[in-house]
Amino acid sequence: MVRAAYRPVMALERVLTSDLVQVARLHQNTERKGIWRGAGGDFYKTKQNQKVVGGGLRSLGLSSPHQYQAKLAPAEVTNILRANEYTTTDLPHGPVKSFDMNTLQSNNPIEDSHSEAVLTVGGGLLFGIFDGHGGAACGQVVAKRLLHYIAAGLLPPQDLARHLKIVQEGEKNNEEYSLVKTFNDHFELVQDLRDLYQQSYVEYLHMLHEKRVEIGNNDQIHDVEDILIHAFNTLDGDMSREAISRPGGLVNMKTVTVAMSGCVAAAAHIEGPHLSVASTGDCTAVVGSLSDTDTWIAKKLTQEHNSDNQKEVKRILAEHPETEHHHIIKGDRLLSILAPLRAFGDFKFKWDRATIEDTLGAILGEHACPPNYKTPPYLTAQPEVTYHRLSPRDKFMVIGSDGLWDMMTPMQVVRLVGEHMSGKVTLSPLHLTQPHIPLNNIATLLKQRQAAMRLKPTDSNAATHLIRSALGGTAYGVDHGRLSQMLSLPQDMVRMFRDDITIQVVFFDDEYLRHC
Repeated sequence: MVRAAYRPVMALERVLTSDLVQVARLHQNTERKGIWRGAGGDFYKTKQNQKVVGGGLRSLGLSSPHQYQAKLAPAEVTNILRANEYTTTDLPHGPVKSFDMNTLQSNNPIEDSHSEAVLTVGGGLLFGIFDGHGGAACGQVVAKRLLHYIAAGLLPPQDLARHLKIVQEGEKNNEEYSLVKTFNDHFELVQDLRDLYQQSYVEYLHMLHEKRVEIGNNDQIHDVEDILIHAFNTLDGDMSREAISRPGGLVNMKTVTVAMSGCVAAAAHIEGPHLSVASTGDCTAVVGSLSDTDTWIAKKLTQEHNSDNQKEVKRILAEHPETEHHHIIKGDRLLSILAPLRAFGDFKFKWDRATIEDTLGAILGEHACPPNYKTPPYLTAQPEVTYHRLSPRDKFMVIGSDGLWDMMTPMQVVRLVGEHMSGKVTLSPLHLTQPHIPLNNIATLLKQRQAAMRLKPTDSNAATHLIRSALGGTAYGVDHGRLSQMLSLPQDMVRMFRDDITIQVVFFDDEYLRHC
């Protein structure tokens, strides 16, 4: 994650104007090696080096990052931007009619992860973006696991008991074995991690079931805010326990790799007109709405948990003795190291000193414990949850990692998506839905289409449109030269100028919401 305040703008301008700088062609490396190797060895693998697009599978090409050239042609720029885009309208009838998503890497491997899913029991949808730091491991694991934890927490007692029985008996062909049907899922974890995580999930289901029996069937178990908070905290606790545990007396390097890295997250649950967003860290979610005068309004549903958030700083300081306060937030970072003040993983800011030295000491040596580490934990994964009741004037929601928000404000993003919605209709031919339409009505349609031509976008995918505008946008529109340079910076420089960018644009069905 790159803090906007530290981005070297002047250096970027020098790169963009210099004819002497050689730049690398950075095609998205979607034909990654079959297995990613972290500090703990094999971690996750791609699913046959393929990508899901529009419900089908297609193979992806790879360009060598060592082919240098000063400028990319427009077609090459478009190919890079669209390499990972995904769109679907194949959703059950409800508040969401479609969603677009896209991701553009800066780090290698990319540290952003994402999840999109329909709940198989009870209805509803889940969306999440997970921005990793210190490696990709934690973000990948949370993206794989969190939606299952949330979905299980949402189940009423009878459904939970049935799901627990199905999972325990290994009925994988039962449609309720998995509570989420995911889209656009490129990776699967290696088998030993899948087995370990399945064991933790079953224990989580048992805990939920006991809690249901203890509380009884009342309104408390249907509080979505509590469910989201409990899912975040329990998953983080499970990752901690999995890393500390030593079956056979040996450190499990795969789980320790997850423990040493971290990720921030924003996860949204949508059911009927009810939208709840849980956020830990600095991913951002914003709803784009039309006002009574048909102007765009950006409703921000998250607050960044970093040193710019004074409420968050005060919360952390209040949890520790005053004698420590001058060490806790230093240089805008937690213990002078970590930028986000809430995150999954990063257990070297959560465990006690003895556990850190015992688990991480052999790997990190004398640097296992951060400086001035006296009264842990200093970090939490507990999210802040915001509820928003959707109305017909709410047209879409954008969730993005901070690579997007470093370059654009929520209002700029909402306006761009709003304009994209208006201009997108011109990308397909005009179809008259009824016969015998009066000529004056046809004339009105044509005038509206003519007006929309001014906004005709290059990309049909709204997330791609946002990335194009974020990297190449100027006061006069998208500048190809700037966009070309931003996409062809060499790997050892690109991280100075932009972070990984991952975006989900969720479009609401205003006709459905009108009748809620």
